[in-house]
Amino acid sequence: MSAAGEPAGPAAQRGAPWAKSKNEERPEEAAKRRVILVTYVVATLDLVLLFMQLGVLPYLAKSLGLDSVGFGYLQTTFGVLQLVGGPIFGRFADQFGARVALILSCASASAFFLLASISTSIPLLFLSRLPSVFMHGMPGAQKVITDLTTPSERAGALGKFGLCFGIGIIIGSALGGVLSTRFGIFVPMYVGLVGSLISTVIVIVGIPSPASRKSEHPMAEHSNVFSLHEILRLMKFPGVMEVFLVKVLAGFPIGLFLVMFSIISMDFFGLEAVQAGYLMSYFGVLQMVVQGLVLGRLTSLCTEKTLLRLSVLVFAGVGLGMALMRNVLHYCIVAVPLMFAFSTLATITDSILTKAVPASDTGTMLGLCASVQPLTRTVGPTIGGVLYKHFGVSSFGYLQLSINVGLFIFLLRSNIPPGERKGL
Repeated sequence: MSAAGEPAGPAAQRGAPWAKSKNEERPEEAAKRRVILVTYVVATLDLVLLFMQLGVLPYLAKSLGLDSVGFGYLQTTFGVLQLVGGPIFGRFADQFGARVALILSCASASAFFLLASISTSIPLLFLSRLPSVFMHGMPGAQKVITDLTTPSERAGALGKFGLCFGIGIIIGSALGGVLSTRFGIFVPMYVGLVGSLISTVIVIVGIPSPASRKSEHPMAEHSNVFSLHEILRLMKFPGVMEVFLVKVLAGFPIGLFLVMFSIISMDFFGLEAVQAGYLMSYFGVLQMVVQGLVLGRLTSLCTEKTLLRLSVLVFAGVGLGMALMRNVLHYCIVAVPLMFAFSTLATITDSILTKAVPASDTGTMLGLCASVQPLTRTVGPTIGGVLYKHFGVSSFGYLQLSINVGLFIFLLRSNIPPGERKGL
């Protein structure tokens, strides 16, 4: 449904801050579509650069003499900074606007790649992680989309970020390998610096002031960006705590598995580095298909409550499949429902949570949602290492199955999410 077709109630006004009179409807719709397209481009470029440096980072660290334990500390540092920075970045976006927040993210990425490009020692490499505290291009882009779409459009619009994610995995992983192999280990960092500067210019030129206007919520205007109380306040809104816990717990065991995947791919599946790269590209294609072709249609046909329950149920089946898998072919089969459940859960919970809080707090809510993955990356190496060492790969599957069966029963017995707007 277009913004023009949405009821003129408070929810519609919150979800479509660009809505104007009928005489201005068509120009506003065209301008909105252009801004949304620019936002997807910025998000895609951000993800390409992210996956490019992630693929090169282990080799850069090794060339500087960093062992596996030290590399684990480096990754933990990155995870902690992202974990802490997510909600703060979201609060910043609420108070100063999504456009300013995106500029901050792109500028931080520029500083990140600049420091990485001159990291000729281990201390400099650790120092290069510091700007990542404000590198939250995806939540910033989601904030723009949230501001420009009505509640009924939101799930479908947010779902398209999965397409950006898939492109980022495929192009970023391949680009990092090619550049580092042919031209040197630091060349991807130079490319990342240039790309981040280009993203900054695109945001400044392509996203005008309506997407960056300040919040009208008085509490958000005058409160501290770093206020933990203001961040945790969002959990008190009806259904927010329950949906957020489902978001964290449903994919947590799989997240642990993915954190350990580089080791599992060598030890359990017996893959070479090139084969592991092909597998990552396969995941990227799956993500593009699921979010580009499947999820958009489902959000127009099914309620968010139905899709939330479906994603948890599929996650339970994925857990059973992982508990029984024995080779990489089995994993490729399991990856299809896995990617569907991951994409659906992420999109639907983001949509539900941003609609459950005031419009002036959607940035903070998206920042909290963005902190889920860094949380897994932070605790994942320790918990995942214990599970893999003592109980094997199947333990991830059994844990996934158990948690999601419990969550599915909980969702069946509860009215989560409240306030459903459309019927199936």
